[in-house]
Amino acid sequence: MTSRRDFFKFAGIAGGAVAAASVSRVAMAALPEPVIQTSPDTMAPLVPNSGRPYNPVVTLNGWTLPWRMNQGVKEFHLVAEPVVREMAPGFKAHLWGYNGQSPGPTIEVVEGDRVRIFVTNKLPEHTSIHWHGQRLPNGMDGVAGLNQPAIQPGKTFVYEFVARRPGTFMYHPHADEMTQMAMGMMGFWVTHPKAKHPLISEVQRDFCFLLNAFDIEPGSATPKINTMLDFNLWTWNSRAFPGIDTLNVRLGDKVRIRVGNLTMTNHPIHLHGHEFSVTGSDGGPWPLAARVPEVTTDIGVGQMRQVEFVADEEGDWAFHCHKSHHTMNPMGHAVPTMIGVDHRGLVQKIQKLVPDYMVMGERGMADMGEMEMPIPDNTLPMMTGTGPYGPVEMGGMFTTLKVRKTQKPGDYRDPGWFKQPAGTQAYEWRGPLPEPKRPVAPAASAAPAELKAVKPTSHSSH
Repeated sequence: MTSRRDFFKFAGIAGGAVAAASVSRVAMAALPEPVIQTSPDTMAPLVPNSGRPYNPVVTLNGWTLPWRMNQGVKEFHLVAEPVVREMAPGFKAHLWGYNGQSPGPTIEVVEGDRVRIFVTNKLPEHTSIHWHGQRLPNGMDGVAGLNQPAIQPGKTFVYEFVARRPGTFMYHPHADEMTQMAMGMMGFWVTHPKAKHPLISEVQRDFCFLLNAFDIEPGSATPKINTMLDFNLWTWNSRAFPGIDTLNVRLGDKVRIRVGNLTMTNHPIHLHGHEFSVTGSDGGPWPLAARVPEVTTDIGVGQMRQVEFVADEEGDWAFHCHKSHHTMNPMGHAVPTMIGVDHRGLVQKIQKLVPDYMVMGERGMADMGEMEMPIPDNTLPMMTGTGPYGPVEMGGMFTTLKVRKTQKPGDYRDPGWFKQPAGTQAYEWRGPLPEPKRPVAPAASAAPAELKAVKPTSHSSH
């Protein structure tokens, strides 16, 4: 994590001169220092050193924004700017975000905190920020043109309100929303309870991330902002598997996972090996009577969901969206299905004309994970990632929950692959197979039944 003390004096950054001219030295001295993060790794929880205490969250492949206390007010500084986001090793995208990242940093506060957020616009167009799900004064809601003038390039606006209720929220622009959200502008917000809450459990691990999606053509780096549904990159916090970090917990931990959906479709999020309960949304904590055991919960567009469970099954457990195309990386949607088609001899003939030609899908798509097909620079393989036993054949919205009895409290480091105890892993059967029993067809009847149609001769009885 790096900071920019002389943020407005940097040379060579687009808009810097405009910002310096529009913000006085007195105003600059009053601004909290903007903190910039460029690493795509999951950062350690930010334990509060001022203000009310709370149990911090861990943002998957993200971080929490530091603050300063100013006469009892918790002050943050968000910088809207173009960023370069590594979506997975070997693949980077040119996005828009906040403080060096897309999504922007998570903001953590406590119920009852007075919060002041300075927002500096380093984009090439105007912007604003909507505080999704918050109760606040109308003029702070952030809809450009309706609640406030838009924040022009180089300008800094201030939002100030009290975090009135605990829960899971997010922030995103409400100005040229189609462009700015498609370019990755969004972030998480968590308001912790100020005291013990009857509907909010104390947990040992508290994770959060946003669901987002992009349409980036192979070999390019900038999203196509006009795409409505046909996305080819499905991501968690702008990361695609195998670039999504694992969720590492201790056996027996009570775990909370907070998920927000800012894509253009719903996502059934599925956890292996455990049951969870949906305990809250951006509307607040759910009543106990509304909580039922689930292994999958569907998260609609613009919704937040909190799920909680006890990690009482040791192992490496898959955690993913259950829409199968959302666990793949860039693919051509117009590729024909060639399963069962005999290509023998055809490939060699075509390769005389097209040397790099390869057959796709003769036996299914799994072969694509092993093929070394040439792909453009800055392009992710369609299916990738390896585990201890071979290819995982996944991409997109997929990671693993790693539960270990040896994981120490507060330790979020990856413990490596799980070694199954003897006798607890599926294995190849090498013995004889019994012949399958097939049902015996019933004997044919001697004479088939004859159907006769009776036609009405009159309508007098109708």
